[in-house]
Amino acid sequence: MAVDNFANCLAFTLKYEGAFVDNPHDPGGPTCCGITQATLSHELGRKASLAEVRALQPQSGLVKNIYIKKYWNLIDGDRLAEGVDLMAFDIAVNMGPGRALRWLAQTVSLNPSARVRRLHAVRLGFWKRLKIWAHFGRGWTAREVACERLALTMATAPVLAPAL
Repeated sequence: MAVDNFANCLAFTLKYEGAFVDNPHDPGGPTCCGITQATLSHELGRKASLAEVRALQPQSGLVKNIYIKKYWNLIDGDRLAEGVDLMAFDIAVNMGPGRALRWLAQTVSLNPSARVRRLHAVRLGFWKRLKIWAHFGRGWTAREVACERLALTMATAPVLAPAL
């Protein structure tokens, strides 16, 4: 299981979610480090300002805690096989933990590499059906190809026995 893999998964996701964006085609609205203004507001217990969203830093404790609480823990990332955890986490961040959990449930009988490939195909297929594909498809495809590649590397890495 992937008990120590959160940092690796977060590092990957932040490569694609790090900068501040407020794209009118993105239904998420103002976002920085992959954290929307709505998510930050929920975390703070009040309406977060645009300046507060803009000020988020990828390495901050606040950002890490939001990712753990709102995404990693909700998908039970520590209990997923390496590689599968990355795919599920990145899907949860980009599309919501509910969707990640539904798609994980559809792959439960598969080995880790097959789960990664299936999650990749399902997410890419879902994105392609969205009306905003024309605006984001190229970036989403690059992200998904990189995510699948790293997840497959993680899923097929040999597991080392602990030293005695």
